[in-house]
Amino acid sequence: MNHQSKSTITAMGTYVPDRILSNADLEKMVETSDEWIVQRTGMRERRIAAEHEFVSDLATKAVEDMVRRYEVNITDVDMILFATSTPEYAFPSSASRVQANLGIPHTGVLDLNAACAGFAYGMQLADSLVTSGMYKKVLVIGAETLSKITDYTDRTTCVLFGDGAGAFLVERTSAQGDFKSFVSGTQGEGGRHLYKSGLSTEMNGQPLTAEGTLVQNGREVYKWAVRLVPEQLSELITRAEMLPEEIDWFVPHSANLRMIEAMCERGPIPMERTLTSVEYRGNTSAASIPLALQIAVDEGKLKYGQNVALFGFGGGLTYSGLVVEWGVPDRA
Repeated sequence: MNHQSKSTITAMGTYVPDRILSNADLEKMVETSDEWIVQRTGMRERRIAAEHEFVSDLATKAVEDMVRRYEVNITDVDMILFATSTPEYAFPSSASRVQANLGIPHTGVLDLNAACAGFAYGMQLADSLVTSGMYKKVLVIGAETLSKITDYTDRTTCVLFGDGAGAFLVERTSAQGDFKSFVSGTQGEGGRHLYKSGLSTEMNGQPLTAEGTLVQNGREVYKWAVRLVPEQLSELITRAEMLPEEIDWFVPHSANLRMIEAMCERGPIPMERTLTSVEYRGNTSAASIPLALQIAVDEGKLKYGQNVALFGFGGGLTYSGLVVEWGVPDRA
């Protein structure tokens, strides 16, 4: 077993459903307006899964997109880590449905529940599994069908959420290590500000509402994230023994464009070096970071060898970040 091995991201793919839910569509559903939504969130469109299209279906298509783009082999994947808050079943896991759909013969499967921070947590775990020598190839998926748990009569939340999926391949390599630093943490007492109730209908001794749909106290989540992310991003860069100007791209969870702008105003990385997927995808929770990275690759912004700071934050309340050197080959 080689404990000197390093891990790198070698390929990625994404998928979003065909159906577009525009601000104009939302104007017909609730009392809102395109101007109000754009001014407060920066969102113009979001994608919505079909009635019989579930999170493992989106994830499978994202993996297929990755294979098509980079011609990688996935038959020897050792582990599938699937970050989602919207599994179609309590069990079996969404990761096991992807294994079945793709026919990967000998792989472990594990779902991660860390809401909008899930993809970053998945990347941390993938690096640890590979660099420990335990596995050679890990598939990390962030995917959501938030439309299936959104209350479309609640105008404060229904304008925010969309569906999508991203898949990354993390592999063992003898090259210079691509994963440079990590942070994570939790403020569990804030969990009541963002939840979907389940078996229990109370938290911290207080009753929960709207069983089966997502509930968010946007003001409290906003205050928490805008204070926390710049502080922890600075810590993340320090742990990487780098300066902020050495980070080519900051990729936060695309919760809300105004929230991200407020984070960037506090530093340490300005908005012009920040990648998002929020404008035409909405808030896709665990899928938002891979979707932002894919958009940047397609636009020719994100290049091989650049340093990227990924930072997820959300329900828990929990957060997770990492600095990684982009190892996916540029495509002509």
